[in-house]
Amino acid sequence: MTIQISDLATFGWNAFFTSQLEADDLNHFIPVRVMAAHRGTLDIAGPELETTIPAFRADPEDSTTSATVGDWLLIDQESHLPKRLLARNSLFKRRAAGTGREVQLIAANVDTLFIVTSCNQDFNIARLERYLALAHEAGVTPVIVLTKADLCDDPANYVAEAWTLKSVQMVETVNALDTEDVGRLLPWCASGQTVALVGSSGVGKSTLVNTLTNRTDIATQGIREDDAKGRHTTTGRALHHLPSGGWLIDTPGMRELQLADVQAGLDEVFSDIVELAASCRFSDCQHDSEPGCAVTAAVEAGELDADRVRRWRKLVAEDAFNSGTLAERRSRDKAFGKMIKSALKTKRRFNKS
Repeated sequence: MTIQISDLATFGWNAFFTSQLEADDLNHFIPVRVMAAHRGTLDIAGPELETTIPAFRADPEDSTTSATVGDWLLIDQESHLPKRLLARNSLFKRRAAGTGREVQLIAANVDTLFIVTSCNQDFNIARLERYLALAHEAGVTPVIVLTKADLCDDPANYVAEAWTLKSVQMVETVNALDTEDVGRLLPWCASGQTVALVGSSGVGKSTLVNTLTNRTDIATQGIREDDAKGRHTTTGRALHHLPSGGWLIDTPGMRELQLADVQAGLDEVFSDIVELAASCRFSDCQHDSEPGCAVTAAVEAGELDADRVRRWRKLVAEDAFNSGTLAERRSRDKAFGKMIKSALKTKRRFNKS
C-alpha cells in the first residue's frame, strides 16, 4: 500500500508529523491514527485502512509513551504491527483516580478543548480552573461550552461568571439538541482539526457528540433531579469523524480530575497571582501568614478574591504532590528495569561459562 502525505491530512496529519518521517519510512510503514484505545488493543484508521492492532508502548518503563486515542503510529505494511509512536503536538493526562499514582492518558494531538458544563448546579468555577490548567499545559485552545441553556431562566449569569476566569478565550452557550445552535462550535471543527470534550457526567457531552456528528447511536442519559449530577454514559474514549471534516474525541465524565505536571498551565490560569507572588519578601512564601506576602496584602486590600487564592494554593500543592510522586515512581521503575537487565546479562554470562 502506497500512502500519500496529502491523503493523511483529513485524519489530522500536518507538517509536525511529516518532519518526523525518515527518508524511506513510507516504503516500509503505514501512518495510522488511533481511533480508540481498549485494554490490550487499539482501533486504528488511515486512508483505505481500518483495523484493530495490539496495544503499543514506545518505552516499556514509561506509561506516558503508551499509544492513546488521537496518537499517530507507524505500522508495518505487511503485518500491521505497530513499530513507532510519533511525537505528539499535545497530550492530555491526569493522575488516575484512586490511591495509586499512575498516569492516565486522556487524548493526544488535540487542537481545541471543549470544556463542557451546564447551566445548573454542575457549574463549578474550581472545576473549570482545573480544565483550563489542563488545556494551557497541553498548549491547546480552551472553549467553555455551556449546555442546557434552553432549560435555564438566565444563562447570561453563567456566561458572565465563566468570563471572570483568567485565560478564558471563548465562552459559548448551546442547546445540545439544536443543530443550528451547536453550529456555533463548527469553526473549531474544520477539516483536519481535532477537538476533545471534557466535563463531568450529565452535562450533555454525548448529546453534543450526537448533534455534531449527526448520529443518534451514542447513548445519553439524564441527570438526577435531586442534585443535577449526571450518570456516566461514555465509558471509553474514541475519535468521531465530523461532517465538517474535523475529528471529535469524547471522554468519560470525570469528577475527579487530579492534576499532575501542569505547573505552566496553572501559572497561566492564575497569572495575576503568580505575578504578585514574585514580589513576596521570601522566595519560599506560602502566602498564608508570612510577613511581606504580596498575595495576602492584595487580598486584605480587596484586590484579590480570597477564595480564588485558596483554590490556587490547593491546586499548586496538589500538582506538586502528584508530580513528585510520579517522578519518584518513574525513577524507581527505571532503577528496577536496569536491575533486571543486569541480572539477565549476568545469567547469560553464567550459562555460557
